[in-house]
Amino acid sequence: MFRVLAAILLPLMNILGRYRIEQGEKLPKTGAVVVAPNHYSEIDPIVIGVAIWMQGRAPRYLAKASLFTVPVLGWFLRRSEQIPVERHGSRGNDPLAAANQLTENDLVVVVYPEGTLTRDPDLWPMRGKTGAVRLALTAGVPLIPVAHWGTQKIMPRYGKGVSLFPRKDVRIRFGDPVDLSRFAGRNLDSATLAEATDVLMDAITGLLAELREETPPAERWDPARKGQAETGRFEERS
Repeated sequence: MFRVLAAILLPLMNILGRYRIEQGEKLPKTGAVVVAPNHYSEIDPIVIGVAIWMQGRAPRYLAKASLFTVPVLGWFLRRSEQIPVERHGSRGNDPLAAANQLTENDLVVVVYPEGTLTRDPDLWPMRGKTGAVRLALTAGVPLIPVAHWGTQKIMPRYGKGVSLFPRKDVRIRFGDPVDLSRFAGRNLDSATLAEATDVLMDAITGLLAELREETPPAERWDPARKGQAETGRFEERS
């Protein structure tokens, strides 16, 4: 199924952009791993999937459950063993246990720690959620931060279409595994997970700052403090 998807998507993606993968060797060639990228465009998952595929791995995603009901797309998601997540569902055995099952099979699982497109007006990573670090700590697998820059030129945040010409330059940089050793063996309560997530978000932001050659904001964007909803297109909300 991944070869079928690659045969369909790679030629299309190559029309849209030129992808420069940096430090790709930091993605383990074998074994289970959690990959945590930044997120500011609806096309990001495809770009990250292309980058992981080009490193010889096949990505799985924690994806919104509603996507699995979309004709054609839902069929591909199911056949390629992606993992449905209910946004407001329980945090019980499903879907995190299902993702853990995949890591036991030495697979790559992509988890977007922001949970949705960043609300930061300048597209810097916003406050993270705890799913990525929870999964990595529970499964005892490496957590690889990833940053990319340039996909907003292909599809702007909340854009309804892609820009075909000219081809856009997109850079994807993999980072060193996040050091979670000080959290190992600790009770995974909300305080521990929040602290570990801050470490992850710092790593992602640092990689993005290198790509952009800019200084990130001193304070990470927090939708709750800004009076923004956690989901939906925040420009449409007061």
